[in-house]
Amino acid sequence: MSGPRIHVDPSTFEPWRIQALTHDLGSHPLLQLDSLIELGKRQQGRKLVRTHNAAATAGTSFADAPNLHPNRKTAAEMLADIGQANAWMSLLNVQADPVYRRFIDEILDELQPIIESKDPGMSYRAGWIFVTSPGAVTPFHIDHEHNFILQIRGKKRLYTWDPFDREVVSERALELFHDEHSRELVTWKEAHRQRAKIFDLVPGMGGYMPSTAGHMVENGDEPSITISFTYYTASTRDNEMLYRGNAALRRLGLTPKPIGQSASRDALKTAVLSGYTTVMSAVRKVRGRGVRDNTVPYAPA
Repeated sequence: MSGPRIHVDPSTFEPWRIQALTHDLGSHPLLQLDSLIELGKRQQGRKLVRTHNAAATAGTSFADAPNLHPNRKTAAEMLADIGQANAWMSLLNVQADPVYRRFIDEILDELQPIIESKDPGMSYRAGWIFVTSPGAVTPFHIDHEHNFILQIRGKKRLYTWDPFDREVVSERALELFHDEHSRELVTWKEAHRQRAKIFDLVPGMGGYMPSTAGHMVENGDEPSITISFTYYTASTRDNEMLYRGNAALRRLGLTPKPIGQSASRDALKTAVLSGYTTVMSAVRKVRGRGVRDNTVPYAPA
């Protein structure tokens, strides 16, 4: 195919701003049902499937939804009968599959020049495929990565929130999220709806969501298939490090200033924390302990 398959205007793209987009991926062979059923079988074998039934709501804990509302169907069974499955499913980290890794790379390679011009340092590439029965909900949550989310089949309503809206996600919630990978304080309130940017997605449409932008999805009255292409950049890595630094200061009994209030203060913190993190990572490696490295090309599965 000639030209980018995700249509993003380089002149208006802003890495920390939610925006609508269009795409030409609806007919891609790897996103057709027969290919997805085979991928589902492979991902099931890798234990890279997350699912819950249609009883989950916007306010259900995203982390606990699979246990609170279990779906007993396998990935292949659900894909074969999405309309009657009464469930939500994600095929996680599809870049773990060699065939789909090439696909993820093809798309992100097309987007990279636009992204890098304003938000350099792409890393931690990943792909996620969401399969949703009519009426099922993706509970309210946030993620670490920047995200291009594209509708392939069916209709859904995507609610998104500015990543800097502290009425929706507080500074303390972000500290806990970045420091402990916990969404405990990322909680749903019905009042959030009036602050949301809403995308009514149909095939060929999509949205771009920056790192930590709150989002929640309500599926339409037919089966839905959606794919997300996600990644980190230097700015998402710095943002995570700053919030982890503030969490450490809070544990010392201090009250750190919110991130984003002062660019010079944030830059100084980033420099200090970067040096400290480099030293501590080296110490952990010498001691044979694991180190999470979000600068690697692909997110680990």
